[in-house]
Order: sequence, then structure tokens, then C-alpha cells
Amino acid sequence: MSYSVAALSKLIEQFERMPGVGHKSAQRMAFYVLDMKPEDAKKFADAINEAHEKIHKCKVCCNLTEDELCSVCKNEARDKSIVCVVEDPRDVMAIEKTHEFEGTYHVLHGAISPMGGIGPDQLTIKELLARLDGVSEVIMATNPTVEGEATAMYISRLLKPLGIKTTRLAYGVPVGADLEYADEVTLTRAMEGRREI
Repeated sequence: MSYSVAALSKLIEQFERMPGVGHKSAQRMAFYVLDMKPEDAKKFADAINEAHEKIHKCKVCCNLTEDELCSVCKNEARDKSIVCVVEDPRDVMAIEKTHEFEGTYHVLHGAISPMGGIGPDQLTIKELLARLDGVSEVIMATNPTVEGEATAMYISRLLKPLGIKTTRLAYGVPVGADLEYADEVTLTRAMEGRREI
């Protein structure tokens, strides 16, 4: 005879649906939620509902926002002639933490993946092409994966006839890493992306 509580099992199943969350982690989260005070559990649930209701895509860059335009698109000080194309809103957050990029973004919400059933039409490529008036450079900052590379190549081929400079982020050995542990592809990218000091 096995022990189970239907509502607890359902909660665990919902946590297991999150990326990177296994059964044990889902159990820990479910028990954490059960140990919350009722008012804290309600705040937690309300935060999830509010996020779903209020957050949507920016009408220009497709990043997440509560307003019509995201904070980057609203900012008049940003260089609108440079667009950095990323796969995910989390990538925008990562680049923004550097405080080095002064241009704008475009979020694709994924990458081309024939094996995953994701084609160009499932991404926000049409929206990117529609906003290129006045843009002089598009930086492809998709992930250094097969899908990310395919997406970058696909978009760069679309941009070539438009005469817009298309660049790719340099990839290589991360700061603090030992060369002996880097794989061949990473070392090749590091050599290709080298610059004068």
C-alpha cells in the first residue's frame, strides 16, 4: 500500500513541470509551500496570477513588460541604431547587468530547432524585420548552440540584402577558466575573436 495525498501530488507535479526541477526538488518546493502561513501562500499565488495577467511582450522589441513599451524602448538615451538580438528575456537581463550596452534589444523567444518543431514563424523574426528602419547594426547574441548558430545564420541572411551590418558576439574562454579544460570549439572561437591589447 502506498501513501499519497492527491492535492500534494498535484502540487509536486506542477513544480516538476518547471525546467531543471526533478522530483526531489519539486517535493521540497511543495512542502515549503505547505509550510507557508496562509497569507504568505496567498501572496505567492497572487504574484503568479498577477504576473500572468500583467506581463506581455513589448510592441517594439518583444521583451517582457507591463506597459506598452519596455523600459529600454522607452529610454530616449538608448542608441536605436543598434539592435542586439537575443533568444530569451533572461539574456536581456544578463547583458543589462554589464552596464556596457547602450543600444536596444530584440527578443526572439526561442531559436530555430527543426528537431524541436520550432521554425522561423514561431519566433519574432517578422517583428524584427519590421523595425529595422534607421538601424545600422544588428548584433546576433543567440546562444552558442547548434540552434543558436542556425538562428543567427538565418537572420543574417535575411539582413544581408538590406545592407545592415550584422555582427556576432565573440565567444571564447571565460574569465577565470583554465585553457586545459576548454574544449576545441571554445578555443577556436577564442582564437577567432581575439583582439589587440
